[in-house]
Amino acid sequence: MSRRATASEPAIYRDPRMLVERALPDPVEDASSRKPRRTVTLNLSESPLSWLHAHGHLSDRQLLAGEKLRGDYESANLGPRTTMVWDSSPVSRGKRGAPSAFTPTERTLHSKQRFDGALGALGRDLSDIAWRVICAGEGVPVAEKAMGWPLRSGKLVLRIALDRLGDYYRLPG
Repeated sequence: MSRRATASEPAIYRDPRMLVERALPDPVEDASSRKPRRTVTLNLSESPLSWLHAHGHLSDRQLLAGEKLRGDYESANLGPRTTMVWDSSPVSRGKRGAPSAFTPTERTLHSKQRFDGALGALGRDLSDIAWRVICAGEGVPVAEKAMGWPLRSGKLVLRIALDRLGDYYRLPG
């Protein structure tokens, strides 16, 4: 349980996380039900991309484009796996069964194709900073240093990459 900081206490005791409460989407929206909605506590500074957005450095469209790329990266199973697979059991394929959806292998292949297409749309120069910050979770200063870039240049290049990703994913705005 996190403790709420007050302005009078020293900075060493303040909670560095940016916690907010968000309502979970209700699958069955019933206007007659006046029950309180379920909420979840989010840490806005969990990833470098969400930290930049929370501090006003990225637009909503840029954040959504980065999250789509990260979703494709994770769906394509390109990152390290440290646990066993907990996928649902196969569905019935008989006459009376539900229509067949993509198999897990097909979903992985489609995600990999979208991820490769997105990095291809970024080009060689922009894909490196996008992969480092969005997929690998490196901070912008760490990525700048690893690529030998000048200080404070990575944020600008990342914003350009996120705008191109927004165009690739055909996001409005």
